[in-house]
Amino acid sequence: MKNLVKNYFQLDKYGTTINVEFMAGLTTFLSMCYILIVNASIFENIDGLPFNAIYIATAIATIFGTLLMGLLARLPIAQSTGLGINAFFVYTCCLAFGFTYANSLVFVLIDGIIFLILTLTGLRSIIFDSLPKSITMAISVGIGLFIAFVGLQNVGIVVNNPSTCVTLASFNLLGTADWAQIMPFAITLITFTILIAFMKKGIKTGVFWAILIGTGLYYLLGLTVPEFYNNLNLNVSINPLHSFGDFYNQSFGKVFKEGFDFTYYLSDPENSKASLIVVFITTSLAFCMLNMFDSLGTLYGCCKAGGLYEKNEKGENVIPNLNKAMASDAIATCVASVCGTSTQTLFMESTSGISAGGKTGLTAIVVALLFFIAMFCAPIAALVPPCAYCAALIYVGLLMISSIKELDLKDVEVATPAFMTIIMIPFTYNISFGIAFGLLSHVLIKVFLGKAKEIKISTWVVFLLFCALFLFTH
Repeated sequence: MKNLVKNYFQLDKYGTTINVEFMAGLTTFLSMCYILIVNASIFENIDGLPFNAIYIATAIATIFGTLLMGLLARLPIAQSTGLGINAFFVYTCCLAFGFTYANSLVFVLIDGIIFLILTLTGLRSIIFDSLPKSITMAISVGIGLFIAFVGLQNVGIVVNNPSTCVTLASFNLLGTADWAQIMPFAITLITFTILIAFMKKGIKTGVFWAILIGTGLYYLLGLTVPEFYNNLNLNVSINPLHSFGDFYNQSFGKVFKEGFDFTYYLSDPENSKASLIVVFITTSLAFCMLNMFDSLGTLYGCCKAGGLYEKNEKGENVIPNLNKAMASDAIATCVASVCGTSTQTLFMESTSGISAGGKTGLTAIVVALLFFIAMFCAPIAALVPPCAYCAALIYVGLLMISSIKELDLKDVEVATPAFMTIIMIPFTYNISFGIAFGLLSHVLIKVFLGKAKEIKISTWVVFLLFCALFLFTH
């Protein structure tokens, strides 16, 4: 068995061992296992959707996708539900556009199918080249701000205001606030600071440990809040099958059982069949673009960080098994839609395992096995408070805005579409609108500068689709 594993993953060729690959897999798992809690918590914003159901759905999709990445593409890269895309699913598709949870899963399914077809046919560049590079980089920055904003709202640090739309929650212990209100805010800030310190020290699993410390602080400081424990639901079931029951009843197969019934969307007098068609096309397209840009960017980043590039016959550096990696992502996304969660994407946290020595698909297999074990911990994971996991959301937002350094902000022709994309994603709470404003400004600037011929046909098509989105949704 040991020799079979060594031969299949070519451990000798890459100068690694089973022990090294196991430790690399453990490192990657501890770096990204927070997604189980964070994703389930984000999906809880959809009425009637229990934490346990999405926790199990996320785990199964992660296990399946990461196993595919290890066995098919043989790369030390894990995948799971993408942050940013899941926010798009919940806050844009369900809460803004008015689609049901099951309807939104249809978009995920279509995303996976389109992505798979484009990968197998080699036509991936059609969508990849439809957006200018400045906008594709700006999307990541905008989503980073969006995720951080969601984290600050979920913990209650940023609140609604009738005059300015949003404002800072009160920290005034001497007047408008009390310790019970401020304590979670303090824990979020402490957890975030600890997380940053861990990362600065090079502790790759810092997110996991910071959330664990934040959770401990929350229950410890709860002793200082009157009636704190009386108001908590600490009836944790040690039977993991309860969580699987929620998953089966609330999430599994919803995409086929209820997904293609758009009666709820059409029941809103402001919606019509025409708006349904336009929003359906543009939302599906947005899912596919987000998935593709995210996955390709992560794949290039991981391979660069780990020196995993191989030479082709022309002597050029290429990603090994690129099509197999993209096909693994696409298939995993289809599986995710059936399970009941949003698009699967490659995780940049995989670089932590790669830096620990992971070089082959065996690292991914270890990650998948550890997620299988974690799948049975849903009741315990539900005890992690928002003030702990929201620190991770804010941190991920910080990581995602780093790509702004790659933008040429001195050239207004490049900077303006990027700027519009970045600000409109968090300001409108809608990734589609951010892309639309970026495209709108890009096309208009090109036309007024007499450079209309530089605009690609695919860009014109996507531009017109997103213009129609404005016309039919507002």
